[in-house]
Amino acid sequence: MSPAAGRPEPADPVALEVVELIGEAVARYHREYDEAAARHSLTGAQARLLTLLARRPLPMRELARRLRCEPSNVTGIVDRLQDRGLVERRPDPDDRRVKLAAATAEGRRTAGRLRAALDFARAPLAELDPGERTLLRDLLRRVLDTGQPGDTGGRRD
Repeated sequence: MSPAAGRPEPADPVALEVVELIGEAVARYHREYDEAAARHSLTGAQARLLTLLARRPLPMRELARRLRCEPSNVTGIVDRLQDRGLVERRPDPDDRRVKLAAATAEGRRTAGRLRAALDFARAPLAELDPGERTLLRDLLRRVLDTGQPGDTGGRRD
């Protein structure tokens, strides 16, 4: 708010354009991700879960948090992926009461093929030099306020 008038500050036009560009990039990413998932007979949610599990096994509750859905939804997604031999459940070695979902070898191969199919940003990013790509990555991390290398606020599909 403007202290003098008690009105909101006018929006920064560059900030508004950045938000629009990020929105456009996210929409394009999800479109291509869903198309790549469909080529593997997966839904977008199944593909995102499989991609998360290809990095490391995770408890169901953590999967629900990262996918921003109810744990019961995650159970159904894991069940369908398990039926296809892409995911398995195993006890957590640190807490036997907790079940982890983990990608099988075939699940990791499928996740790798999904990642390889996502090329909407590959060409534009290749036009940036390594320093520019690093700067872009660091700025996005800062905007997302993760503070953790490789952590993009739970979304990294």
